[in-house]
Amino acid sequence: MLRVPYVDFPAQFAEEREELMLLLEGVFSRGDFVGGAAIEALEQELSAYLGAAHVVALNSGTDALILGLRALDIGPGDEVITPPNSFVASTAAIVAVGATPVFADVREDQNIDPAAIAAAITPRTRAIMPVHLAGHPVDLPAILALAQQHGLAVIEDAAQAIGTRLDGRMAGTFGDIGCFSAHPLKNLNAAGDAGFLVTGDAALAARVRLARSHGMQDRNTVASWGTVSRLDTLQAEILRLRLRHLPSVLERRRRNAASYERLLPSAAFRPPPMPGAESSFHLFVIQVEVRDRLKAYLLEQGIETAIHYPVPIHLQPAAQALGHAKGSFPRCEAQAERILSLPIHQFLSSFQVEHVAAQIAGFLGA
Repeated sequence: MLRVPYVDFPAQFAEEREELMLLLEGVFSRGDFVGGAAIEALEQELSAYLGAAHVVALNSGTDALILGLRALDIGPGDEVITPPNSFVASTAAIVAVGATPVFADVREDQNIDPAAIAAAITPRTRAIMPVHLAGHPVDLPAILALAQQHGLAVIEDAAQAIGTRLDGRMAGTFGDIGCFSAHPLKNLNAAGDAGFLVTGDAALAARVRLARSHGMQDRNTVASWGTVSRLDTLQAEILRLRLRHLPSVLERRRRNAASYERLLPSAAFRPPPMPGAESSFHLFVIQVEVRDRLKAYLLEQGIETAIHYPVPIHLQPAAQALGHAKGSFPRCEAQAERILSLPIHQFLSSFQVEHVAAQIAGFLGA
């Protein structure tokens, strides 16, 4: 049986082993485990890659969202509009600062619908937090127009979208703030939790830099109350290494996606891409009516898949106080019963991709 893993960390380690061992030795020999030149170098390299004026390295994508919201002075009494089909971190960050998440339903491509955003705006709305789900860009021109019309901030949750472009510009650089995750499962991945925030506003960047280290201007001066959200030096060095490899990673993931698009049957539904969009393919998601049966069948054939995400956030136990019920966001809920994420990682062989597509076609009778 041909096994097709959903992720393949051993293959990544084998490909990078020599380089990883050298940087590990460098960090331990220097003893600069927190802060220092590696953090600044990573921020500069990410800034150049993304075309962003300011990058602030942090210990997670979730903290990027939380500290970004705080830097914008969003808190109790404020509302932030976001989709209900994201990973829970986007909504949880809004709750963490004391604001209220307001959900807006999604389009066929699973990304937030600008028309639903417009309908959700109230006098208490302070920001829109769109999520570039699966690495596919949201309709930023429409969202930015709404934000300008109503005087709202835009915080891009680009946790899954490093390398995603819209009309040639990197996702995460359109809004007031862009928040990225470098969790081990991401396309640009650390060996633990990691993340970073980008912004074109020097004052916002300065506030986040201060907040990530107890609000300390120096060893003996605390300028404001902060937290600990520093990125470890070792993770920074790993990300610097992997940032150099990222163009190749994205090329291979896009190659696999193109093969799936060519080989999969029409019954494995895929919405057409938005004009001008270039996905990073953090995920490759199909929609099928018999999702659970197909998932079980593929696992029997040695093919691992995933579901992102089977229970929308508004139907989670933690969200009960928000007052939503089944039927509140019908398109999101319908998709949650049909979506299936196929292996798309850069270590798949062309034969493995063809095998996955053939097994799906055979099961669906295509």
